[in-house]
Amino acid sequence: MQVSMIDWLIVAAYFAFALGIGVYFSKRATGSLADFFASGRNLPWWLAGTSMVATTFAADTPLAVTELVANHGIAGNWLWWNMVMSGLLTVFFFARLWRRAEVLTDVEFTELRYSGKPAAILRGFRAVYLAIPINLIVLGWVTLAMAKILELTLDVNKWYAVAICVLVTFIYSGLSGLWGVVMTDFIQFFIAMAGSIALAVFALDAVNGIDGLKEGLIHTYGEGHGILDFAPEIGSAWMPITAFCVYLAINWWAAWYPGAEPGGGGYVAQRMFSAKDEKHSLLATLWFNIAHYALRPWPWILVALASLVLYPGIEDKQTGYILMMLNHLPVGFKGLMLAAFAAAFMSTVSTQLNWGSSYLINDVYKRFLKPEASAKHYVSAARVATFFLVLMMAVVTRYMDSVAGAWKILLALGAGTGAVYILRWFWWRINAWSEIAAMLASLVVSLYLQLGLDMDTGDADTFAMVMIITVGISSVVWLAVTFLTAPESEETLLRFYRKVRPGGSGWGPIAAQAPEVVTDQGMGWYLLDWLAGVMLVFGALFGFGKLLLGETLPGVSMLIGAALCLVFIFWDLNRRGWKELAK
Repeated sequence: MQVSMIDWLIVAAYFAFALGIGVYFSKRATGSLADFFASGRNLPWWLAGTSMVATTFAADTPLAVTELVANHGIAGNWLWWNMVMSGLLTVFFFARLWRRAEVLTDVEFTELRYSGKPAAILRGFRAVYLAIPINLIVLGWVTLAMAKILELTLDVNKWYAVAICVLVTFIYSGLSGLWGVVMTDFIQFFIAMAGSIALAVFALDAVNGIDGLKEGLIHTYGEGHGILDFAPEIGSAWMPITAFCVYLAINWWAAWYPGAEPGGGGYVAQRMFSAKDEKHSLLATLWFNIAHYALRPWPWILVALASLVLYPGIEDKQTGYILMMLNHLPVGFKGLMLAAFAAAFMSTVSTQLNWGSSYLINDVYKRFLKPEASAKHYVSAARVATFFLVLMMAVVTRYMDSVAGAWKILLALGAGTGAVYILRWFWWRINAWSEIAAMLASLVVSLYLQLGLDMDTGDADTFAMVMIITVGISSVVWLAVTFLTAPESEETLLRFYRKVRPGGSGWGPIAAQAPEVVTDQGMGWYLLDWLAGVMLVFGALFGFGKLLLGETLPGVSMLIGAALCLVFIFWDLNRRGWKELAK
């Protein structure tokens, strides 16, 4: 790709900005671990929410969406669109609770909710598991994607270019902690969106607009191709209806996935308990779900569709996105797009480094190895842990071709555990053994199905069957273990109940012993808020899609419906006294 001086200046300006942010916010990160990993619990909703959005936009994300569209049509995106329901559940049922818990990591929550050796073992295991294998595979995955992009777009050594991105990311995230991460995330979001929208505009121009796009798809794939369908029809060759039903009925609440954990967790939870208060926590998570699902996907989808028209025969469907960038962007916009990819990559890497080091220091080093050190010592240790993760990231990326096959094996540990992560907040009877049993059962069943019976989850129908069997068996196992083992001690349960104040009837015996605790009331109304939130996000998602595809009346109708849902949500929150949500 021919890159002009203007393009290079745009990229250089972005890197200078990222380094400047790290230096500027470095003093804010040195006071304590709460400053380094939770921004002093002082993030406004718009900053915390935008950081969530930016973090989930990695360099590989538009490439993955391009592959989904190429293989399954627009409906292929239900692989991740189904998580809207889990995300909105987090907004209305968990965001406030995470903020009340006042933990530094979601793993620390384990010893707030449970007690004794099982809780300590669970906390230590999950901290190491999430910080090293899961975290490093995510880092390796996005680094490989960035290297692939640089290899095809620039006449430079791809690994040197990636190393520069990682070095700058390490400097600003290591110096400034979560403050630097979220501040750069905020700008990175707008850079990445600007680049994506610009490429979509030029991609549509290359196929003579929306009408030309539709004609091109018919010419290439024939009438009734189904590529533009938002939901699959029965018998669809693009998206099996069985898989679609499993996505909607099971996947969103049953499967753990980084960034879309049932009940919240990971780096999304990190920003929830870094918010100023529980109102900001709720608003941040609501904004994240709207922007992540409704605003961001369509530029990627339009570019993917255009690539199907212009490059229908390419074997590696992901490269269609890169080819659109190579062949259809003018001078200046190439620099913007390179900066956009760098922003997406660095946003994800900075979050993963800060998030991973929070587990290693708060949940392993401080909890088990050196519990009485000074705040300054722990912040220094966090920076060392960040550097350690960078080194490990380089090693994993180097051997990623052999490690990639372990992706499904590692994620199998989370399949079928979602119900426990949801119910542990609202049912006193859940104990540490419930969580351990769910994790082990899911792992064993999923591995047996995939390795023992050679069930290929790359096939959509087979994936659906694996999910049904795994969730069914693991649910029976963890429920049986829950009732066969003793509940947590009353002291532990009362401590948790008084601190977090969960609503609902699932805490009956404990609530009777703490009548002074004022819990969340009107859980039925929160359920209505959840339903309205789901309709809001899907209405906006499909409304924007219809408008972009030239179907004005359906698009406007859906957007009006989405707006009414938003009005209902704020009416309900205001009715219950939340008159200054953004204050």
